[in-house]
Amino acid sequence: MTGVLVLAGITLGVLLGPWLAATTVRLGDRDPAARPTAVRTAVTCGAAAAALAAAPALVGDRPAVVALGWFGGAAVVLAGVDLARHRLPDRVLLPAVVVCAVALLTDAAVTGAWTAVLRAGAAAAVSYGLATGARLAGPDGLGGGDVKLLGLLGLVLGWAGWGVLMAGVFTGLLIGAGGALLLIAAGRAGWRTRVAFGPPLLVGAYVALWLAGPLTAS
Repeated sequence: MTGVLVLAGITLGVLLGPWLAATTVRLGDRDPAARPTAVRTAVTCGAAAAALAAAPALVGDRPAVVALGWFGGAAVVLAGVDLARHRLPDRVLLPAVVVCAVALLTDAAVTGAWTAVLRAGAAAAVSYGLATGARLAGPDGLGGGDVKLLGLLGLVLGWAGWGVLMAGVFTGLLIGAGGALLLIAAGRAGWRTRVAFGPPLLVGAYVALWLAGPLTAS
C-alpha cells in the first residue's frame, strides 16, 4: 500500500507542479497575472513530486500522511517565494498550520497516538514562543514569516519527536549559515546582506524527517 501511495504522490506532485509554480510567482510578485518560466515549472514539478512522495514513504498509510503531504506542497511554494522575495506569505503558512493540525488530530483519533499530537502542539508553542523572543531581541534577525514557519516546523517535526525537531532546526540553521558564507565568499553578499532562511529550515526539516523515518509516532 505504501508503494502505491508513493507513486500516487509522485503523480500528484507532477500534476500540481504547474499550479504550484504559478502560485509561487504570483505570491512573490504580488501579481495575479504573473506566469512562471518553463524552468521554474519543471523544477517545481520535481520538488513537488519528491515532497508528496516523501509523505507516504515516511508515515505509510495513516492519516498523518495528509499532514506531511500538505506540508510538502506548502514547503515548495514557501521556499520559492522566500528565495525570490525574502517573504513567507501567510496565505500559505496559516492554512498549512490548520490542515496539519487537523490531520494530526485525526491521526491520533484513528491510531490512538495522542502522546504524539500533544507533543506536536507543545513543540509548536515552544518553537513559536522562542522564535518570537529571538525576533524581539534582534529584529534584524528572524522575520515575522520565519517565526510562523518555526511554529509550523514545531508542529510537524514535534509530532515525530523532540529530537527530530531539534535536529531539523539545527540542520536548517547550519545549512543557512553555510550558504550565507558561500555567498559572501563569492562576492554576491555582504555581512549585512539579508539571507532567506526559510528554504534552509525546510531542507533541514526534511533531512531530519528522513533520517528519523519511517515515522511511527505514538
